[in-house]
Amino acid sequence: MTPTEYEYLRKFLKDNSGLDLSADKQYLIESRLLPLARKAGLPGITELVQKLQAGSRTLITDVVEAMTTNETFFFRDKVPFDHFRDTIMPEIIKARAGRRSIRIWCAAGSTGQEPYSLAMCLKEMGAALTGWRVEIIATDLSQEVLEKAKAGVYSQFEVQRGLPIQMLVKYFKQTGETWQINPELRAMIQHRQLNLLHDFAQLGTFDVIFCRNVLIYFDQDTKINIFNRLARQIEPDGFLVLGAAETVVGLTDTFRPIPERRGLYKPNDPRAAAARPVPAGVAPRMAAMAGQ
Repeated sequence: MTPTEYEYLRKFLKDNSGLDLSADKQYLIESRLLPLARKAGLPGITELVQKLQAGSRTLITDVVEAMTTNETFFFRDKVPFDHFRDTIMPEIIKARAGRRSIRIWCAAGSTGQEPYSLAMCLKEMGAALTGWRVEIIATDLSQEVLEKAKAGVYSQFEVQRGLPIQMLVKYFKQTGETWQINPELRAMIQHRQLNLLHDFAQLGTFDVIFCRNVLIYFDQDTKINIFNRLARQIEPDGFLVLGAAETVVGLTDTFRPIPERRGLYKPNDPRAAAARPVPAGVAPRMAAMAGQ
């Protein structure tokens, strides 16, 4: 791969997925895209770049999906799910007692382990949610991982990563060497393809937004823009959950951290988010992408 080709791919990935690769990640692109090139019948990266430049829609999707990290597992990092059970849901149940409904968005749902983990948490609450309408929206950039999430079928290795044995027995059915989550939990999740760089206002407002381990791959301006738009989609008393390595501090005042609750945030006045300008360079790029 030539330096020119690498710079083209860096810009291509940033514009199409938000992935912001540093100058020393050439090995990562080669390791993920060379097999893709050969699968497409192309000799190497050079020919792949040429096809992208020619506007091959199928290849554009394949390249973005190949470079998007989909590492996940059930109850990943544990702490956010403790927060969900012990802090978020008690407040939400009290605040929504009148309407008896809750909307949750998993903004990087990947192959489904996070939204299904939340669904299991909600089921474990039993009578506390009897008669409530619960809606979980799980979005991801990759259609391929969304299809896996919809099926809810996982290998023995996947269910052994983070999933307590009692929940495996309670919520999954074994078929041969795979396990499928039960239909009742699958019915709790709506899976939709979504690029966070694009407009997501059509999703409506949410009581809880999980947006974990995805913004770390974006540059600062893109992070700020997404945080400001997330603030418009969350209820004034709602909760934002970020990954352990992520923070809003120093980036935006649309959210504030909750003391002693790592990764958990509350929105500030949403009018501040609505008034905040989009960072220079982000709006034109989003407009261009929306027209693709």
